Amino acid sequence: LTEIPWLKRTKDNLQLKHVIKTLDEDHYGLEKPKERIVEHIAVLNLVKQMRGQILCFVGPPGVGKTSLGKSIARALGRNFIRISLGGVRDEAEIRGHRRTYIGSMPGKIIHSMKKAGTVNPVILLDEIDKMSMDFRGDPSSAMLEVLDPEQNHAFNDHYIEIDYDLSQVMFITTANVRYNIPLPLQDRMEIIELPGYLEHEKIEIAKRHIILKQLEAHGLLDKKIQFKDAAIKKIITEYTREAGVRNLERELASICRKIAREIVDKEADKKAKTKNSFIVDETKVEEFLKVPRYRMRKHSKANRIGSVTGLAWTSVGGELLSVDVTIMSGSEKLTLTGQLGNVMKESAQASLSYVRSCVKKFGIDPHFFKGKEIHIHLPEGAIPKDGPSAGITMTMAMISAITNRAASNDVAMTGEITLRGKVLPIGGLNEKLLAAKRNDISTVLIPKDNEIDLKEISDQVKSGLNIIPIDNIEDAVPYIFPDIKVKPAAAKKTASIKTAPKKKTSKKKLK
Repeated sequence: LTEIPWLKRTKDNLQLKHVIKTLDEDHYGLEKPKERIVEHIAVLNLVKQMRGQILCFVGPPGVGKTSLGKSIARALGRNFIRISLGGVRDEAEIRGHRRTYIGSMPGKIIHSMKKAGTVNPVILLDEIDKMSMDFRGDPSSAMLEVLDPEQNHAFNDHYIEIDYDLSQVMFITTANVRYNIPLPLQDRMEIIELPGYLEHEKIEIAKRHIILKQLEAHGLLDKKIQFKDAAIKKIITEYTREAGVRNLERELASICRKIAREIVDKEADKKAKTKNSFIVDETKVEEFLKVPRYRMRKHSKANRIGSVTGLAWTSVGGELLSVDVTIMSGSEKLTLTGQLGNVMKESAQASLSYVRSCVKKFGIDPHFFKGKEIHIHLPEGAIPKDGPSAGITMTMAMISAITNRAASNDVAMTGEITLRGKVLPIGGLNEKLLAAKRNDISTVLIPKDNEIDLKEISDQVKSGLNIIPIDNIEDAVPYIFPDIKVKPAAAKKTASIKTAPKKKTSKKKLK
């Protein structure tokens, strides 16, 4: 009990300029999380004693969730403690064991407070989505008392059996996926999404942070080593495929090791009279890292029948999604290949049903589908694919194959569809637009309901793109098939109902 801090605290540095400077020094980008942290500190300036806010950083691996927690502690001048919750499945690891057990000890929370030595540290609960439960209890339920501002002023550990005040602790949690966090825990935290880095952001992060860190780690700071921007870009696009920068750091470390070996070899051969200067360009990257792991396929802009370009969103960023459709004589069925998930299969079926119900609009023979087999294939069959956002792409590919018209391949699109042709909103718009820009696609069709999301996307991503919001499939046809004129649906004639003239009836008096 005497080793646990009860009154000792560190004085917070609440100067906003200092906080902003510290966060910008440690991290490039991440504007939304930084803004939220600065707002929190601004409130502390006014209130002085504020009930603890629990922030939860959710994002893919390597985007800086853990390091952002360290930066917050450094900016505030508080002690920093990290608790890893990955694989924790025993409730006693949070609350501690009762003293009657042999080898009993306090839980992770009290142990961390003892380690911090103050009552107001920053505690990072890492990988909170990786907790599980078994016969020994549910640790996520024990975390409710820790993270609930209404309860954590009297946290009771089974070992010390005395209420301990955690209300002055700033808790920060991290997770890779939001849906793995139990709902009661989500309700007690403010979720802040950390998206994957864009290509230009990765280049800046490498130049400002990673390269200097690796040069120092490999004893190369005093050597004249320069990395060209084109070389960094080549590593990002051809040797890594990730949302964060962990693999980028590994590849840069590999290059530094090879440079260090060359320097040592020259010194051993007494050839070190010349200055040790290295310029790492694209040729050197391929020499050091050998064959690229991910080869960039150039997008073909040639218009083809039955081939349309869509946009997909994965955990490592945006990608182009080609959809190929072939019509063959045979049994009347729809064949789907390319490792499609259930949602995408249903989306393909909905696309076919829409096309069949609108044959007159697109000038298709109503009897065309008799004795025809339609085959839809999404290339890169080894990669599983799922989601509804390829609905409009599959619809356009079908129309192209059925009408025997070449589709414009300089247009990419994304959107879920309904059987009435309505285009529904999608997710990952920022990453999808970036994929289109990376592949020199000039026109992008997006759902009308996603138009409001464009305000949150940087001008650097939107520049050079002709982004067209569409409300239904018919709006997309002129951009894909300029020669097709959609015929309006024939208006149904409503029969006029003649009402018989009312007979004049004498009013009967009620007796």
